[in-house]
Amino acid sequence: QVQFVESGGGLVQPGGSLRLSCAASGSLFNIYVMGWYRQAPGKQRELVATVISGGTTVYADSVKGRFTISRDNAKNTLYLQMNSLKPEDTAVYYCNRVPENRDYWGQGTQVTVSS
Repeated sequence: QVQFVESGGGLVQPGGSLRLSCAASGSLFNIYVMGWYRQAPGKQRELVATVISGGTTVYADSVKGRFTISRDNAKNTLYLQMNSLKPEDTAVYYCNRVPENRDYWGQGTQVTVSS
């Protein structure tokens, strides 16, 4: 059974940075295509960053050049480095496989960008 646990969120001022982590259980993490998703209040959940096992990454236009997704397969951990944060980045951030598996959604981690 796979479980993802997100951490690292918080309150940050515009222009600030945060690093999110996603700890994965299970032995197949290293072969999954993984992604970071976010859901802002009143909006649908969206995929913002994807990384495949070999390291190739894909970003939504809204975060391109500001966010960096990475993975450490030895530690079964996924990361999201977020720089130059904007108020519109405020959301609950989740990790999951890509495409998403609805059974694997965790609690997420809240990111709030506000002065």
